[in-house]
Amino acid sequence: MQRMTGGRAVDSNALGLIFRALQFAAWKHRNQKRKDAEASPYINHPIALAHLLCAEAGVREPVLICAALLHDTIEDTQTTAEELEAHFGKAIASVVMEVTDNKKLTKAERKRLQIIHAGTASRRARMVKLADKTCNLRDIASHPPAKWNLRRKRQYFDWAKKVVDRLRGTHRRLERLFDDAYARRP
Repeated sequence: MQRMTGGRAVDSNALGLIFRALQFAAWKHRNQKRKDAEASPYINHPIALAHLLCAEAGVREPVLICAALLHDTIEDTQTTAEELEAHFGKAIASVVMEVTDNKKLTKAERKRLQIIHAGTASRRARMVKLADKTCNLRDIASHPPAKWNLRRKRQYFDWAKKVVDRLRGTHRRLERLFDDAYARRP
């Protein structure tokens, strides 16, 4: 069903799905905080990805917006792929799985694999990854993790660029947003 709001059609089914994903992510991340000095609520990060995709990159695909909201649930909470698929379907769960690191590996290995796998991911996963890296750079520039020194911040920026360089050709607006964030490298 579609309704007209402000001259634009809004698919109430898609909107309902997005809000269910937001509610699910908020619940799963409810006890988590970001590493910034203010220890801001973790849910702000997935919301920032969804906002960047919608408001700044013009993305209107519900599967992609939901995957952005849910992108860290498997990696950082007790959520399983089966649980995501049961709640949100195979398409959304698949994108989330593609952007999920294997926490059984060392941090260095996970980072290395992100660079290697970036170019072979689905288009949707590449777009979530672009949004994630962009939001992370913005956060590091404006509200960095409390214990990170200048060297650590620069290392993250440079590593994120290596990942994104493998994603080039996916979405020009998202890539430009990343480049703008990277230009604020400390």
